[in-house]
Amino acid sequence: MKFNDTIMGAVLLALSLSILQTVQQYPVIPGQNIGPGAFPGLLAVLLAVCSILLIVKGLKSKKNEAWIEMGGWVKSWLHLRNFLITIAGLVFYIYFSDKLGFLISATAIVSLMMWALEVRPKLILPIGVITSFVIHFIFYKGLRVPLPWGILAPFQW
Repeated sequence: MKFNDTIMGAVLLALSLSILQTVQQYPVIPGQNIGPGAFPGLLAVLLAVCSILLIVKGLKSKKNEAWIEMGGWVKSWLHLRNFLITIAGLVFYIYFSDKLGFLISATAIVSLMMWALEVRPKLILPIGVITSFVIHFIFYKGLRVPLPWGILAPFQW
């Protein structure tokens, strides 16, 4: 799927404006010249400038072309199915990770994706479990990001 630069520029401009509005609400730290919203605000201004340039480029160069062109993958059932499985996995994680926990949710999602990619059946569950434990270890121990334990909370380490 291909979007005209004007559309993508407009989306990025809206994102930058929402970031600018959000950082205006950040508290001012007494005695500090630079507050917590300075760098996100600077990046949002740079994004807005680039977005405007992208909009202008899109309006100049693509006057007779379609605003949105569907890619060949949309006509392929296999690619469309894999896309929908990815979206379903994200939605599943959002709604069930707190109840089931990261390890169970991630194992289910990775296993489903491995099935969709036609991995040999005897490898699907081991890959799902190992991948989930590795990701959990990196985030929980290495980066100190608390991931939900869900029903495995009594076995926390």
